[in-house]
Amino acid sequence: MPSSLSFALFFSLLSLLFSFISSSNSTTSTIPLSLFNTKHPSQDLYEKLTHLASISLARANYIKKSQDSPVSTTPLYPQSYGGYSITLSFGTPPQKIPFIMDTGSSFVWFPCTTRYLCTNCSVSSATSQSIPTFIPKSSSSARVVGCLNPKCGWIHSNNPKSRCQDCESPTNCKQVCPPYIILYGSGSTGGLALVDTLDLSNKKVPNFLVGCSLFSSKQPAGIAGLGRGLASLPNQLGVKKFSYCLVSHKFDDTGKSSNLVLDFNASGEKTAGLSYTPLLKNPVVSEKNALSVYYYVSLRKITVGGKKVKIPYKYLTPDSNGNGGSIVDSGTTFTFMNRGVFEPVLDAFVKQVKGIPRSESIEIITGLKPCFNISRQETVSLPELKFHFKGGAEMTLPIANYFSFAGEIDVICLTMVTDSAFGPELSTGPSIILGNFQMQNYLVEFDLKNEKFGFKQQMCK
Repeated sequence: MPSSLSFALFFSLLSLLFSFISSSNSTTSTIPLSLFNTKHPSQDLYEKLTHLASISLARANYIKKSQDSPVSTTPLYPQSYGGYSITLSFGTPPQKIPFIMDTGSSFVWFPCTTRYLCTNCSVSSATSQSIPTFIPKSSSSARVVGCLNPKCGWIHSNNPKSRCQDCESPTNCKQVCPPYIILYGSGSTGGLALVDTLDLSNKKVPNFLVGCSLFSSKQPAGIAGLGRGLASLPNQLGVKKFSYCLVSHKFDDTGKSSNLVLDFNASGEKTAGLSYTPLLKNPVVSEKNALSVYYYVSLRKITVGGKKVKIPYKYLTPDSNGNGGSIVDSGTTFTFMNRGVFEPVLDAFVKQVKGIPRSESIEIITGLKPCFNISRQETVSLPELKFHFKGGAEMTLPIANYFSFAGEIDVICLTMVTDSAFGPELSTGPSIILGNFQMQNYLVEFDLKNEKFGFKQQMCK
C-alpha cells in the first residue's frame, strides 16, 4: 500500500488540482496499438523472463483475490516490455496521452498535472517530468465530478448517502466525488475523478469519466480499462464490438504496431475466418464485484501433443463463490493456471519431451518451468499445445507463443506460471487467466452485443 508520506503528498496535491480546473459518425474508430516499451538494452533475457513471470503472478494473485474496492481491479505492468498501449486525446484543445490497454479492468485514468509524482517507477523522480501527463488547467472542458453525480457511483458506492457524508442537503451539494485509491498486487495510484471530452479520430465524446491521478507507485503510465464495468472505455462509448491484433513482443524492442478497432454499430454477422466461443455470464458474488469486470470464456479442455490433460472439473467452471473458470486478460503477460491445472500440463510436457534434460537451475532463476537444455540437440520437437473452448472453437498455439529462450540460446522454458509450490493453492477467483503472450499474432474480437469471443491466428501488422 502507499506509505503515509504518499497519502500526505496525495492530499496536498488535491488542493493544487482545484486551482487548475473549475467545478462542476462513423460507426467504427481505429486506434493505433503498440507495444508499451521503455528500452533497457542492458537487461538480459533471464531478468526479462523473471520479471514477466513475477508480474504475471502478482497480477494473477490480485485478480484471484479481488474484493470490493474504490475502483475495479487495475493491473501492474512491466515498464520495459509486456504490455500494449494506445494513445487517446482528452480535453479542449485535445492533449494526447498514452494508455496501457487492459481488458481486465474498467477504469480509465491518466497521470495528471505538472505535479504528478511517480515513486519506484521505471523513471527516477528527477526525470518524472518526462512522463506524459494531462494538464487540467489547459482544458476548457475539464470538470471535477461531484459526489452526487451518478458517475461517481461508478467508482465508489452507488448510494449517494455513503459517499456524500459532508453534504448539508441531499439535492444541493458542493462536495466532490471522493478521491480514488487503486491498489494493485505491488503498486498503486490515486487521484480525483474528472469528466472531459474524449476526442477520437471520427467523433467527440463529452463528459467522459476519467481518473486524474496525482501520484502512483510503480505505475507511470495510465490505464485504459476495456473490461465489462460501467466506467470502461467500451461502455462509456457505447461500443458494440472491439477487436485488436497483438504484435509479437519476443523481447526484440519491435517498432511495429497494430490497431484497436472500436465498432459502434456491429451487426449479428460473424467476422470471416474467426472461431467463436460464448462470453459467459459473470459470477455474482457478494463482496466480489470485481468479478463482474472480467471476460469469462468456457475453456473445456487442454491438449498437449494431441492428448487430453486431465483437469478436475472444479477448475473449468466458476462455482457459486466465483472460484474457478477462465478469463481473457490483455493485462496479464504469461498465462496463469491454478496449481491443480498447471501441474498436469507440466507433467504432460515432461513426459512427451523425451531425451532432452531439464534445466532446474534456470527454472529456479526465472520461476518458469519446465525448462529444457537443448544445447546438444540437432533438432528439437515440442508437443503441440491446444485450448478447446465451448462451441468447438480451438486455439492451436504456435510454439513461439508458449516456449521462449531463457538467457543463452541453449535453454527454452514454458511461458506460463502458477502459484508457489509452497503453501496453500490460490483457490479464489478465476483458475485460468489467458495472457497476452499466448495471444501474440492473433486477431481477437470481443463481440459485446452478441456475447461472443472470437479469434484467429494471423500476422499482426
